[in-house]
Amino acid sequence: MQSSPQKIWLLVLVASLGYFVDIYDLILFNVIKKESIMDLFGHLPMETLIAYEMNLFSYQMIGMLVGGILWGIWGDKKGRVSVMFGSITMYSLANIANAFATDFTTYSILRFVAGLGLAGELGAGVTLVVESMSKKNRGWGTMIIVTVGVCGAVVASLVGTEGHIIADWIYPLTGIKFLSWQVAYLMGGIMGLMLLVMRAGALESGMFRNIQAKDSISKGNIALFIRDKKRFFKYINSILIGLPIWMVVGILVAQSDKIALALGVEGEVKVSDSIMFAYIGLSIGDFSSGFFSQIFKTRKKIILAFQVILFTICIVYLFNKNVSVTYFKVMCLLLGFASGYWALFVTNAAEQFGTNIRSLASNTVPNFVRGAVWPISELFKSMLPKDDPISGILSASISITFAVFIVAFIATYFTEETFGKELNYVEE
Repeated sequence: MQSSPQKIWLLVLVASLGYFVDIYDLILFNVIKKESIMDLFGHLPMETLIAYEMNLFSYQMIGMLVGGILWGIWGDKKGRVSVMFGSITMYSLANIANAFATDFTTYSILRFVAGLGLAGELGAGVTLVVESMSKKNRGWGTMIIVTVGVCGAVVASLVGTEGHIIADWIYPLTGIKFLSWQVAYLMGGIMGLMLLVMRAGALESGMFRNIQAKDSISKGNIALFIRDKKRFFKYINSILIGLPIWMVVGILVAQSDKIALALGVEGEVKVSDSIMFAYIGLSIGDFSSGFFSQIFKTRKKIILAFQVILFTICIVYLFNKNVSVTYFKVMCLLLGFASGYWALFVTNAAEQFGTNIRSLASNTVPNFVRGAVWPISELFKSMLPKDDPISGILSASISITFAVFIVAFIATYFTEETFGKELNYVEE
């Protein structure tokens, strides 16, 4: 039975708010990493601080790699709605616990667990929406999810401890100079648990219900991606086209304070500000790419156009020295805007495959891209001189940028166009 338009748009709203909390928690570490590490371990040499930051971020990304597989399989076997409930419960509790971490081991474990939970939110929401909406309108639904969701990063920046705005508002009333990193984690966890109340009325997709009881259909079987050569390359391409987005977020923006030092930016650049401006741009970009995709009825061409724009902005960002802080913030905004084909990228992944492995694809593809930040970060870190990492950060960033974009351009060229594709089928 087809769900009513009201229930479908309620689903879009719930999925959007869920992704909002997801992105808040995902980005929060990059906003408060320096403050939390220095609070726990004291003042550290620059090379040690960078190592701590990137190691903790890697644990979170490894969790997302593992979680993408586990939640994807669960969603195809047990249902998309159960993934939404389970994932948000896990990462909410992990972030609440993270507020009480007092040593590196505990911090690392909780970042891994939070990553596990964060891995299920987006894939479940997108899968539910593309299976519940008509093929001509589903792009609008996923556009709204991602556009609203990425605003969570802006909120994460505002409640973080570096250069945020909320502190300026509450200081005259409370005398609190800034919101601590512990409070920022607690806020994320509490928002997630509150969202569970809204999720109570979420309906399972009709496409999944149609195959749920059919034991003859293999569901959530990762071997189906490998068994067929054409399907395998379709899957790999679906992952590779998104690599530039998280390379920009995980390297160029997350390390923007160090890149700014190497570029000789005139003034102090704070990561929280860079993230906030990048995600404001990303929200606008996701809306724009989704809008143009619906107007021109193509996913592939719009993705390629945004990739070309993003590559150009990356080059300008990394080669323009001795600029002002204001100029640098504008560049972060533009980096975010051009990275705003994330909505199309995730929609494309969901539309590439049949109902029996769609959740697996929708969860693993974006999380493998997010998780790819881990090996990319390790490669990036290995390129930095141990005695003076700032001196090598530009050359490392430039090398990583060129490598990632070459791979992404090739993958996009060979990607199948999915706009208007019929999704009510299974893979054998």
